[in-house]
Amino acid sequence: MYSDTHFHFLKVAASYDAAQVLTGMAEHGVQFAQDIGTRCDDLPERTAGLQAALDAMDNDELRSRIAGALYISAGIWPDPDAIRDRVNQVAVLAGHIKKALDASGTFAGRLCALGECGIDHHWNPSGVDGRDETEFDGALYQGERELFIMQLELARSLGLPVIVHSRDAFEDTYECIKEAGYDRGVIHCYSYGVDEARKFLDRGWYISFSGSVTYTKKSKMEQMTELLRYVPDDRILLETDAPYLAPVPCRGRPNSPLLIEHTYRFVSEIRQVPLEYLCSTVDTNSRSLFLR
Repeated sequence: MYSDTHFHFLKVAASYDAAQVLTGMAEHGVQFAQDIGTRCDDLPERTAGLQAALDAMDNDELRSRIAGALYISAGIWPDPDAIRDRVNQVAVLAGHIKKALDASGTFAGRLCALGECGIDHHWNPSGVDGRDETEFDGALYQGERELFIMQLELARSLGLPVIVHSRDAFEDTYECIKEAGYDRGVIHCYSYGVDEARKFLDRGWYISFSGSVTYTKKSKMEQMTELLRYVPDDRILLETDAPYLAPVPCRGRPNSPLLIEHTYRFVSEIRQVPLEYLCSTVDTNSRSLFLR
C-alpha cells in the first residue's frame, strides 16, 4: 500500500479520467492528496472539477474514502501577467481563500495551504526558451519577488503553510523567505543540492521530491543519493506534481497520482528503508505540515 502525498492538478489534467484516478487512489489507500492552484481565481473551478470527479465515481465506499483524503490549496504562480498585476491578484486570491475557509459541503475545512507560489528563473529570465530579452526586465524581476513576499505575508496572516515553487532561483527564493520571516511550508519539486537544502531545513522548511529524482543522470547519481539521504525523516515529502514529471518507467507519459509508487520505491531504496516505513513517514509529515 502506498500513499500519494500532494500534489496533482486536476484542472489541467485533461489527459486522464479524474474519476478513474480518484477511484484508483482510494483503492490504494491514499491518506492525503492535495490539489494545488496556480492562478488567483482558479479555486472555484478546481473544486468544481474535484466535485464532478467524485460524483462520477460509482462506488460509494471508495468515494467516501477518497473524499476524506482530498485537500486543496490556492496560490499564484509567477507568470509575467500575474507579476504585473500582483496587487490586484493577491487581493483576489485572498478573497477566494477566505471564502473557501468559510465554505460548507464537501470541501469545508479542506483548504490547508497557500500555493503554489515562488520564484522561477527558468521561465522568467531574459532570453531563455526563445523569449524576448526585453520581456523580463528589472521591474519584472523585482515584481516577482514582491509577488512571492506578498503571498508569504498573506499565508502568515491566515495561519497557512506555503507550497513554494523555486526553479533556478535559490538565492532569490531564500532571500524572499528571509525577508518575509515566515518559515512554515514546503519547497516542492526540490531541484537544488545539499547545501541549499541545509539552509531551507535550518529555517524549518520541508523538502518535497517528485518523480524527477527517478531519472537522475548517472553522472549526478552520487549527489542525488547524498541529497535523498540527507533530508531527515521528519522533513521529507514525496509528490506527484501531475500531470508533469512522470517517474521512470513512465517518463514521457502524462503523470497521474497512480504512478507515485515508482517514486516511493526509488526513494526507499536510496534511503535504505522499507517502502511501508517511507509511506508512513510521508503521511505523518503531511499531517504535521498541513493539518495541524
